Amino acid sequence: MPMPGYVFKDGGPIPDCDLKDPQNQVVGQENNTEAITRTSTSNTTSNSSKLNTPTSSSNDVLNASSDSHALANSDHEEKGAVQKDHEEGEVRDMGWGENPQNVPTLVGGLPNEDLWALVRRFNKQMYHVKATNDPLLGGLDCNIVDEDEFSPDKLRSNIERLYMTVIIGLMGFGKHIARLRSWREPRRTGAFCAAYAIAWIFNLIIPLVATTVIVLIVYPPSRDLLFPPAPLALVNSNTGGVQTPQAGVLGSHDSATGAPENHKGEAVEQEAHNFVSGIGTIALSSAAGKHEQSDPESDPLSKSVPDPTELASAGAEAKASAQGGSPGSKHDKTKQPMEQAMWVKMRPVMHVIGDVADGWERFGNALSPTSPFPHEKPRLVLASALVPVLAVSLFTTPAIFMKMSNAVVGFGFFGDPLIWKGLDLLNRKVPDWQKYLEIRNSLLKGVPTNAQLTITLLRIGEANKAPLPPPPRSDKPPPSKPASLNGDDLTLDTNHEELQDAIHKDDAQRKSEEEYAQKETHKHHHGERIMGFFKGTTNAGVQTKFGVDKARANVLGSTTAKDHLGILPKNLDLETSGPVDFKCRYKGSKGWVYISTNTDIPTISFSGSSTDATGQAQEKVGAKWSVPIQDITELKKIGGLGWKAKIVVGWATGKTVADGLEIVTRKGETYKVTAVRLREELFNRLVACGNQKWESW
Repeated sequence: MPMPGYVFKDGGPIPDCDLKDPQNQVVGQENNTEAITRTSTSNTTSNSSKLNTPTSSSNDVLNASSDSHALANSDHEEKGAVQKDHEEGEVRDMGWGENPQNVPTLVGGLPNEDLWALVRRFNKQMYHVKATNDPLLGGLDCNIVDEDEFSPDKLRSNIERLYMTVIIGLMGFGKHIARLRSWREPRRTGAFCAAYAIAWIFNLIIPLVATTVIVLIVYPPSRDLLFPPAPLALVNSNTGGVQTPQAGVLGSHDSATGAPENHKGEAVEQEAHNFVSGIGTIALSSAAGKHEQSDPESDPLSKSVPDPTELASAGAEAKASAQGGSPGSKHDKTKQPMEQAMWVKMRPVMHVIGDVADGWERFGNALSPTSPFPHEKPRLVLASALVPVLAVSLFTTPAIFMKMSNAVVGFGFFGDPLIWKGLDLLNRKVPDWQKYLEIRNSLLKGVPTNAQLTITLLRIGEANKAPLPPPPRSDKPPPSKPASLNGDDLTLDTNHEELQDAIHKDDAQRKSEEEYAQKETHKHHHGERIMGFFKGTTNAGVQTKFGVDKARANVLGSTTAKDHLGILPKNLDLETSGPVDFKCRYKGSKGWVYISTNTDIPTISFSGSSTDATGQAQEKVGAKWSVPIQDITELKKIGGLGWKAKIVVGWATGKTVADGLEIVTRKGETYKVTAVRLREELFNRLVACGNQKWESW
């Protein structure tokens, strides 16, 4: 098998594999202000096609690539920094580890803050993907399969998506209605009232509504004209007037509380997290991040750590025992069947929540498309579906409409034999007819969810040899100051003084918050000392456990112990990772995963390193394995520890546990890299590099 030649790192060549091709030259990583360059004297990619050349074993994958691949590799009219022309074969660093303010606009037509918000949410949504050769009804990959694994962490992710899309959207709609009904904007409300009155007089209510919706869909400027935007937290849902945000300061425009944020979208994401945390017992598992499918096969800590999600059921059982009349869990024959039934039912519930969020995202991306997806076609398709409604409503009187409705109800009630015969015939002639009726395969065909939009944007970076940099990390709390307001926000019926009073904390509120904080500090001081004692004891136990794991790994060669090495790094060393090489471990050995994409066969490989007497990595050694990216059939995020142990370790040490990634190839070979500093970024590069069509599991 031909392999890519060498990787140059810190001045030294590292062979990507044991078989070297002296004609190929690979990667040199320079500092962040310069490009990461790669050259190949034997092969270059043609300007007419930026698709990576596949192996012979994966031609079927290339021939059946999705619309996302085609859009990512097309020539875009509006171009950002990653889409601009550059030297062939060059891999550019577009700002990995840079200050976000110094990063240019990466993708044309999309601000970096919006791009990073999409990537952050993509990272939380995608756990496990598999390549497929099945035809794509909607033309886009990264669809969630019907048989995907259930876990509370996935349920948490779907509920958070539901909050950020549907619930926030409905909140905004409700507050627009409150503003109209309040008559605080008399000219706008008066115009709506006059239009409604005229339509009522001439029996044209339905045509008026249909026409208004068509205009809103087809002509985007009409949306701000009819429904001027205002910060969500600033509008009182009861009076339609101005209110002080629940957070006490207007630090964000798209969140329900108005909480401050370092980067756009973080406030509503934190709200969604807290929304999940406030829901019942199953949501408690979700908020804790329970995802047993990604737990290591053997983790002694998980077995010895109690399950925090059992606290709620244990408390309920204790209360029942105290009141009498309960035989206890040992004799309760309903407990296990009921728990199993609830968890089984959670899978379809998770699907329904995910489908609702997907549908809302598709509608949003159809009404306000993002490049490179087409801008006009989705809106015209949606509007065309309403044209027949408008035409029929113009010639249908209320009496005829009621008669037609009654006829439909009667047929549905008494026509059961005809309905079942029709369904049997349809099932024989078109077995998958239900799939074709789904809105994603009909009206919204080709319109992406946010996850499908994100992977297309990631593929744009890969197609142009300019991987998108990761979202900036919010290590510091956001500033407690109001966000800037533009002129559109002043359409609310209020003067400047009232607006400033609403978006700023007044002295009384600030004093009240300070007094409350002092009371809470004094009240919990004794409890904190007790918890501090247990925290210190737990921390010492955790450090001892990892020390034992290190000895077991070095002396006994324990696989489980090796997987625990390096998962609690002293520092993340983010500046030394990405976009070409990623610090990690393989079977306990320190090294780097390299992604080589400028050769005939784009490849991922792992190169180890030698260490000095202090254990610090020195020079790089030969690659331990190398896999063509096109031969990857499955990518799965795995935890550095079991989810229960991760909670305890994170609480006791205050450190972030470095997780891992499992890679499965076409031949069935599995490679597991652990302690990956930039696990999400490595996953995103591998998902976007090749021509595979992915399914989310």
